[in-house]
Amino acid sequence: MLNLYASLSKATGLFSSQNPNKLCPLHHSHNSLFTTNTKFNPKTSSLSFTKTLPSKLILKSRQSGDYYDKSFSPHQPTKGLPPRVFVGHSIYKGKAALAVEPRPPEFSPIGPGTFKLVKEGCVSLQFAPAVAVRQYDWSRKQIFSLSVTELGTIMSLGSRDSCEFFHDPNKGRSDEGKVRKVLKVEPLPDGSGRFFNLSVQNKLINMDESIYIPITKGEYTILISAFNFIVPYLLGWHTFGNSINPEDGIRADNANSRAGTDYEWNR
Repeated sequence: MLNLYASLSKATGLFSSQNPNKLCPLHHSHNSLFTTNTKFNPKTSSLSFTKTLPSKLILKSRQSGDYYDKSFSPHQPTKGLPPRVFVGHSIYKGKAALAVEPRPPEFSPIGPGTFKLVKEGCVSLQFAPAVAVRQYDWSRKQIFSLSVTELGTIMSLGSRDSCEFFHDPNKGRSDEGKVRKVLKVEPLPDGSGRFFNLSVQNKLINMDESIYIPITKGEYTILISAFNFIVPYLLGWHTFGNSINPEDGIRADNANSRAGTDYEWNR
C-alpha cells in the first residue's frame, strides 16, 4: 500500500518505510496531506475554509524491493512528461497482508499521433506472510495478477459463490508446468466475508507455499468498488475517450459521405 509522506513525516506519527519489515500499525484510513484553516466571518455569518498544500510530496511504497521514491512538487510538473502516480490498497491481518495494485495497459504507436492497445492492464495481488505482530516479510511475497476477465468473475460472485484461477507464469516456455499458482476466493463459513487463498508451487526452487487471508464484507466491498472503477482504465478506454474531438467527428462524417460509407445504424 502506498503512503504519501509530508516532509515532516515524524510529526504526523507515521512510520518510515525505509525498513520493509517495520510497517505502520493496522489501519484502513490515513492522515490527510492537507491542512484546513477555518475562519468565521461575522458579517456573512458563514464559515470559510482555506487549504494549505504541502510544499513537497514524496510517494513511497511499503513493499520490500518495490519502492517508488518519486519526489515532486504539485506546482512544478515534470517538463514534457505527464505525472506518474502509484497507488494501491492494503489489508493487514494476523497471519498475512494483502496489497492490491493496478497495472496500466500497454500501447504501441502505429502512426503519427496514433496508438493501439497491445496489452490490457491488470490488478496485482501481493500476499506477504506475517513474521511478527504487525510485521510482514515482503521479500517472501507471492504475486498473482488478475486479468480483466478474472476481475469480472470476482465482481459477479454471489454471497455463497466461490471461484478459482490457475496461472502458469512460464506457459509457452521451456519451464512450462514448473511453476503453478492457484488463487481461490471462497466465502467464510459464517458468512462474514471471504477467504483469499494463494497457493504457489515452484519446482525450480523446490518451494511449496500457501498464504491465505480473511477479508471482511466491508473490505471486500471496497475491493469490488475499486475493481468496478478501474476496469475501463485497464481496457484503455479512457485514452479513447480523452482523444475524442468534435471536429474529428465532423471531418469523419464528411469523409464517410464522400466515400459512401454508412454506419450500422444508418442502414
